Amino acid sequence: MKALTQRLSQEQMALLPTDEDVAFYEEHGWYISQKVIPDEIIDEAILGSEKFYRGERDATLPYKTGYSDWQPGDGNAVRNNQHVSYRKKELRKLLHPMIGAIAAKLARTRGIRLFEDTLVYKAPTINEGEGVVGWHTDYSYSSNCTSNKMLSAWIPFHDTDVYRSPLVVIDGSHKWSGTEHMRSFNNQNLKEIENTFAQEGRKIVEVPIIMKKGQVSFHHSLTIHGSYPNHSNLPRLAFALYLQDYDNRYQPFWNNGKQIHHFLDRMCRKLPNGYPDYSDPAIFPVLWTE
Repeated sequence: MKALTQRLSQEQMALLPTDEDVAFYEEHGWYISQKVIPDEIIDEAILGSEKFYRGERDATLPYKTGYSDWQPGDGNAVRNNQHVSYRKKELRKLLHPMIGAIAAKLARTRGIRLFEDTLVYKAPTINEGEGVVGWHTDYSYSSNCTSNKMLSAWIPFHDTDVYRSPLVVIDGSHKWSGTEHMRSFNNQNLKEIENTFAQEGRKIVEVPIIMKKGQVSFHHSLTIHGSYPNHSNLPRLAFALYLQDYDNRYQPFWNNGKQIHHFLDRMCRKLPNGYPDYSDPAIFPVLWTE
């Protein structure tokens, strides 16, 4: 697959973060863009998502384990499918140069590549407590990455208010220590997880990310985040992109004596030393480069 970069128009350049926006991101660990994704691209992604859920694929992953991949019958409280842009062309269009350009400015890097993506659907809540995404950091799922500047883009496919399960970030938590391995995505007890990172002197401020269709939010890989149940009467559908800055590379990582591998390590090309190449454009396409 080719790199997806293209030049921005003057109108698009005007939508990039200002220096003050970058300073806000560095202080708080999150940022909300202006409307940068055209409605027609999102509407096409919605149709592509519906096709994907019906089992239609433009490409398939060569193996079936090691990643989240909701299937009919798994329940609708939270549908979680990874690396969908590789498998459905309509979702691939969301690897948009505006997202890459914004991320590059926030991370102060000259290039942005995809690391992985996740399509997440939440049905309206039936039973209280279901449909929660637990507090976690994205960094904790990328221990094989050398960078501490990676960040995520979150793209709701519709207006998202506080009732329709917005992304929720813990303000300023990217500056805290001890959260690098917070893998609590599937733990629905938010208070229980909070007790693991609550410390004297830490002010825990939950910020629901309220956005209009076409806006994109960004958060640092170490920003603690999750989401509440979907209390609206409509499904919530969103796409999350986990993004590499230009300098990110693979590094071996062990946990309790066991070497950890990311599920995409087996798909991408290898470097001369045998390590996975996290700049392989077939698996980790470039969204933006100067």
